[in-house]
Amino acid sequence: MSKVIYTGTTHTTGGRDGASRTSDGRLDVKLSPPGSSAPGTNPEQLFAAAWSACFLGAIGRAAAERQLRVPADAAVNAEIDLVSNDDGGYVLQARLNAKLPGIEADLAKSLVERAHQLCPYSKATRGNIAVELNAA
Repeated sequence: MSKVIYTGTTHTTGGRDGASRTSDGRLDVKLSPPGSSAPGTNPEQLFAAAWSACFLGAIGRAAAERQLRVPADAAVNAEIDLVSNDDGGYVLQARLNAKLPGIEADLAKSLVERAHQLCPYSKATRGNIAVELNAA
């Protein structure tokens, strides 16, 4: 049986031209459409921030499985594209670019691939969107 560890709760109004706030008030943001000059962020930026944070944690877990530590200056740059498709709808695609200074390229690639198996965001999107993994 699975055990819920945490539930994030938000209240959003106005869609892409609205606002979103967490139940604890720690996040309270204005929303604006991608490419807009209006104040606020957009769902793609929020998704990129969430996925990259989780993914970096998963890299740490993958490293720990090998009794390694992730460098303190490690980072993940996530790029989330909103793409119009042929049927007039929209889909997402992603690039996760991991920076693991001081870790040999093949090992870094292996850690990133393992993290993609461990990360809950990667699991949630697997088979649903195109994802490119990069390690440096």
